[in-house]
Amino acid sequence: MGSLISLKAEDGHEFDCYKADPSGTPKGGIVVIQEIFGVNKHIREVADGYAADGYAVLAPALFDRAEKNFEVGYTPDDIAKGRDTRAKVDWNDAVKDVASTVAALKAANVGKIGSVGYCWGGSMSWLTATRVGIDASVCYYGGQIAMFNDEAPKNPVMMHFGENDHGIPMADVDKIRAAHSDSDIFVYPAGHGFNCDHRGDFNDECAKLARSRTLEFFGKHVG
Repeated sequence: MGSLISLKAEDGHEFDCYKADPSGTPKGGIVVIQEIFGVNKHIREVADGYAADGYAVLAPALFDRAEKNFEVGYTPDDIAKGRDTRAKVDWNDAVKDVASTVAALKAANVGKIGSVGYCWGGSMSWLTATRVGIDASVCYYGGQIAMFNDEAPKNPVMMHFGENDHGIPMADVDKIRAAHSDSDIFVYPAGHGFNCDHRGDFNDECAKLARSRTLEFFGKHVG
């Protein structure tokens, strides 16, 4: 089980951050970036999982700028609440919070740093690569990556998409692939949110394959 800590962004905003530590010396640090559902049970489980794999993990509560302690599940009402709350959070402000989270890991001397994000967090992980710059970034089904397709990453990037994702057209994935041929981009026979075992689109086989690729990528670039 992890714990909650408080961090401060460069503009003075204070936000919560879920912290999960490995049992021994960290291989490196990982920023786990939330979906539109907040740092909920699933995201905490994801953070705990990377900690179990040997990484020092921080999962910032990026919705604290709109609503403190925001956490919902995956019902249609929850999805609507998540979308409404996400609309209240400015991209640039969220980047500030991620940058401060990266700085906290650097201050802890955990080694190299990676990011992994899911859904909205997948797009944020892309902006972490393009606007912050760390050692490696992984993006799961980031629907807005195409919107920021003209930005150049400062570190290696891996992306995971589901070919049956109702929110991310394969045409967008093709545009991303064409613009960033040096990034590792994988498409799975799955829908949106296929990594999350709390929702209907969960696909165990695809989730395991994507995670194994992610861990190999972090092993190469982070430690």
